[in-house]
Amino acid sequence: MSRVTTATLQEMKEQGVKSTLLTAYDYPTARLLDEAEIDILLIGDSVGNTVLGYENTLPVTMEEMLHHTAAVSRGAKRAMVVADMPFLSYQTTVADAVWNAGLFIKEAGAHAVKLEGGRERADAVRAMVETGIPVMGHLGLTPQSVNQFGGFRVQGRTGDAARRLMEDAVILEEAGAFSIVLECIPADVAEDITNNLRIPTLSCGAGPHCSGQVMVVHDMLGCTGKKVPKFVKQYANLHDVIIDALTTFKKEVQEGKFPGPDQCY
Repeated sequence: MSRVTTATLQEMKEQGVKSTLLTAYDYPTARLLDEAEIDILLIGDSVGNTVLGYENTLPVTMEEMLHHTAAVSRGAKRAMVVADMPFLSYQTTVADAVWNAGLFIKEAGAHAVKLEGGRERADAVRAMVETGIPVMGHLGLTPQSVNQFGGFRVQGRTGDAARRLMEDAVILEEAGAFSIVLECIPADVAEDITNNLRIPTLSCGAGPHCSGQVMVVHDMLGCTGKKVPKFVKQYANLHDVIIDALTTFKKEVQEGKFPGPDQCY
């Protein structure tokens, strides 16, 4: 089973084959996604609000991200493993950005890192790539800038905003990024960016015209029991399945049905 690489993703775009990216935060989930041949496993800083109980992604630390990335890396044999760089791990200095990105590769077994932002991150992206660290960009709604945006809002709706997104995408490509996540931007804007770039784009609520699609695995499997973003399609309702299993377990314990003869030595 061949490992998915940056070259694989580039070939897929050129051949018109859509790529898939799902989040993973632990070893068993990584194994499941790998068995299903998902192409990219992203240890998103969304681990903060999805798994760790934070209000948003901003409190997530490097130590937490390295811990979860290492667990996913141990479970992924085929998929490319991409680690999100958390808030303040790359925005301070280029040297900090390169050092922290290197930790994901050297200590946690990631194959690439992802960071948010466009032209303001070009120097950091360029330095990482020159160091030998593959970088995935992220434009549009960038959750680490939620306070600056004033909330989670669709980006790129105006002509000026769309042009800036296009310019930022080209800048990231020129800096050496191997792909770019486009989050919560109009589908026609994402299509224009995708057609204008050589490298692949990945849609997270940016329509069907990108080179691939992104979702948070807990959202698409219906694990949370909460309302999911408009762009998410739920392929299962594991929340109800799990609650049913747990309540059945409790009932059988209280009624003396578990453990039965087959569960005893």
